[in-house]
Amino acid sequence: MKRLQKKSRKGMRGWPAATIAFYGPNLSQATKVAVGIVLTEDAGVSEMRDWQVEKGDIRNSPAVIEEVLEFIADHGVLIVAMTDGIIGCPHQEGIDYEGEWCPVCDFWRGRDRFTGEMMS
Repeated sequence: MKRLQKKSRKGMRGWPAATIAFYGPNLSQATKVAVGIVLTEDAGVSEMRDWQVEKGDIRNSPAVIEEVLEFIADHGVLIVAMTDGIIGCPHQEGIDYEGEWCPVCDFWRGRDRFTGEMMS
């Protein structure tokens, strides 16, 4: 994780860029990491890959973090933008469930994905 955090602090160095986001059933346990590759400033995500763990916290998995580092290196990434924390449920609407809220992750029902605060 320290290597990823160090890369994300380097700032604007050119393109391509990688976006890294962590997801989990609550604010303290990340069970999924998603990495998107953006080739140029005006382009959308050209390639996306995610990793998941059944137990524990994916941020503490050296094997997964190494795969993430290899994935971004393989794409010649110069910028890394990474979330500071967990930004929502690891399940995808329309793929893992239908409707507005995930039936598995009750914690996120009615919460802001970036702060974890209840929405009014």
